Amino acid sequence: MEFSFGPVPSRRLGRSLGINNIIPKTCSYSCIYCQLGKTINFTSTRKKFYDPDELVSSVRKRVNELEKNGIIIDYLTFVPDGEPTLDINLENEIRMLKELGIKIAVITNSSLIYDEDVRNALYLANFVSLKVDTVKNDIWKKINVPHRDLNLDKILSGIREFSKNYHGTLATETMLIKGINDNNFDETAKFIGEIRPHTSYISVPTRPPAFDFVKIPDEYKIIEAYETFKRFIDNVQTLTDFEGENFVTLENTLNDILDIISVHPMREDVLLKILSDKGMGLNDLESLINKGLIKKENYGGKIFYIKKFKGFS
Repeated sequence: MEFSFGPVPSRRLGRSLGINNIIPKTCSYSCIYCQLGKTINFTSTRKKFYDPDELVSSVRKRVNELEKNGIIIDYLTFVPDGEPTLDINLENEIRMLKELGIKIAVITNSSLIYDEDVRNALYLANFVSLKVDTVKNDIWKKINVPHRDLNLDKILSGIREFSKNYHGTLATETMLIKGINDNNFDETAKFIGEIRPHTSYISVPTRPPAFDFVKIPDEYKIIEAYETFKRFIDNVQTLTDFEGENFVTLENTLNDILDIISVHPMREDVLLKILSDKGMGLNDLESLINKGLIKKENYGGKIFYIKKFKGFS
């Protein structure tokens, strides 16, 4: 089994080799804006998903292949088909992967950061991105749709505790949804300012979300959010643009594409460019659709391709 995908272009991390350390669509949230659709395996209980040695061996093999092709990796990033901290072996996997001499990043929804074991695992990473879409309980439930066992106050306390003791690069990400959390930013911005991240990112849904009613806020609302965040936070950036075309595939192009879009929906124009460089084309994408492996979505006037997971269409 392949546990890594890419590298993919990351607006935060440069060229990032993704690591998929949990089974598809296993998450403690079912965010309404999730680019992978609704959560299938809804849980807040940490457990073992894969053998850590097998995972690390697979990632090491991919790194070696990329290096042989002269491809530089900026980060090894835990950014799977759900929430990476649900993996009870995360700390051990980070320790082993650090031996490769490549920086480690973890992109987490923050939901389990109240757990000391989770914090201890994240302390080992060079870069940690924490999701903070809101600090208001009613909005949290509307946007993130948390597992019933989760408590927002405990999560926010865990974030505070983590930020006090973490020595790597800390980032936060706040997703703005039109009509839900784009009206009052002060409390969220103030909280993020208190934990003093290196960068606070404001993002909008640039890829097809789980629900059609999820919309990008009006431009003036994004500007208003930016100005509000700047009152409390030193470094604020907006992630509102297309991330680029610098995806990497090797010999098995279609498998590499499937691995990438399982966690990172891709635009049709980008996919066709990749396929063209390999002497392939639209017929190859259509063959994946006909096999039930991927599907097309129209979003924001662009066609995206998304991997189809067992359990939802």
